[in-house]
Amino acid sequence: MLAYDGTAMLGRQLLRMRNNPGLLILTQTMPVSMLLFFGYVFGSALAMPGEAYRSFLVPGLLVATAAGGIMTGMFQAAQDTHRGVTDRFRTLPMSRAAVPLGQAAADVVVTAAGTVPFLLVGLAVGWRVEGGLLEAVGAVALLMLFRFACVWAGIFLGLLTRNEEAAGQLGGATFLLPLLSSAYIPTSGLPGWLRTVAEWNPISAVATALRDLFGNAPVPDGAAWPVAHPVAGRCCGAPCCSGCSCRWPCVSTRTGSGEGAAGTPEPDDAPGHCRAGMRHRLGRAALGYTPGAAACRGDDGRRVRSVAPGAV
Repeated sequence: MLAYDGTAMLGRQLLRMRNNPGLLILTQTMPVSMLLFFGYVFGSALAMPGEAYRSFLVPGLLVATAAGGIMTGMFQAAQDTHRGVTDRFRTLPMSRAAVPLGQAAADVVVTAAGTVPFLLVGLAVGWRVEGGLLEAVGAVALLMLFRFACVWAGIFLGLLTRNEEAAGQLGGATFLLPLLSSAYIPTSGLPGWLRTVAEWNPISAVATALRDLFGNAPVPDGAAWPVAHPVAGRCCGAPCCSGCSCRWPCVSTRTGSGEGAAGTPEPDDAPGHCRAGMRHRLGRAALGYTPGAAACRGDDGRRVRSVAPGAV
């Protein structure tokens, strides 16, 4: 059930992104623009040589881009909640985790596609993979896991705000997180208290882990525990972050029965539609169709009526 519903939500999110090509192009080109800007403008003001700084910068920008999943997940979840789409999903007999899972999976797919041109530009400006192939694959997998966790955290925050404007304002504040980390500069030159804050920033740990796996920079000596053990810390921290955010309070597992059911049960002796038929309509609605109101018989034998037709 989760696989079917999650696939439907994945298709909905990919179609949603396809219908907004301007935003998709912007999110794919912004990391490349930041690499060129930081690498050639800020790089000249640092003590590192040009190519050395760009090798240091590429993993950091990868992590900073992945952290942007908090903003995208928060805005999309708040948009669905504010426009009533989440209430429509509550009336369907679908898995509780299908909606956020589909959104997070679609976001990871788009992020993975956008990572390829970014790495090609990084190779053109002097960045190289100094480690082995398995370490490089592990670095990309860790990056996608971090993005997945950030999207889940953003979805949770979006459900709390329940408003597009509030989510947009709060999402803009997440831009400060990479600035208070080792994504752009080493933390060794920061004041004591600020260095502690930066090293306990999860972005610093992920950036250090990527630099270590790619072979671009060793783990710094005397750093805080998350930076001194970056791979172990992130492999444990990212699933915990996703797990803490995975409770989806606005989508019930099934309507008409169980805790948090949102449907309107009606006793009816006439044969009703099966759950498979409602799932089929869920898939069509997720992909942009607007079917009429439908009925489905729940597991408790009561008939459950869905919402009126409308755009999903």
